[in-house]
Amino acid sequence: MSVDASQGGRQPIGQLLGHHMRFFRERLLAAAEEEAVRSGVPLRMAHLHVFGNIRAEGTRLTDLAAWAGMGLPAMAELVDELQDHGLLVRRPDPGDRRAKLVTLTPAGWDAIRTGRAIIAGIEADYARRLGRERYEQMCWSLQDLLEDLAGEPMRRDDT
Repeated sequence: MSVDASQGGRQPIGQLLGHHMRFFRERLLAAAEEEAVRSGVPLRMAHLHVFGNIRAEGTRLTDLAAWAGMGLPAMAELVDELQDHGLLVRRPDPGDRRAKLVTLTPAGWDAIRTGRAIIAGIEADYARRLGRERYEQMCWSLQDLLEDLAGEPMRRDDT
């Protein structure tokens, strides 16, 4: 259900979040692609599903797929691509030797740092557009709601 903008109503939250995610990812990818040209590593929008969900200590492929809302074969293909480019490796999971953890290589960590710098620039632009105080309040409100819905803290780890 869409809202008639001429009536001054806002879009439902799902549409707001979906549209903002699309704009954010397009902008992030465009900037990341410029960096990818310099590094020689091709980057696709789908790769953001890996980089946006991997944890510092490594992440099981099944978790990456679930958190990205993707099937296991599709996530495995993305991980294979990024591994072929030297950004990821698969290592034995110390908690379960039968399982593997997908972990970042030094080049993968460089990609994360580059992504963080790009995101900081996007966030600075958003804060400029809305005003820093409004932007920060919006972000903290979304953070609080996320944690309430999840039933646990969802703070950024060190990735």
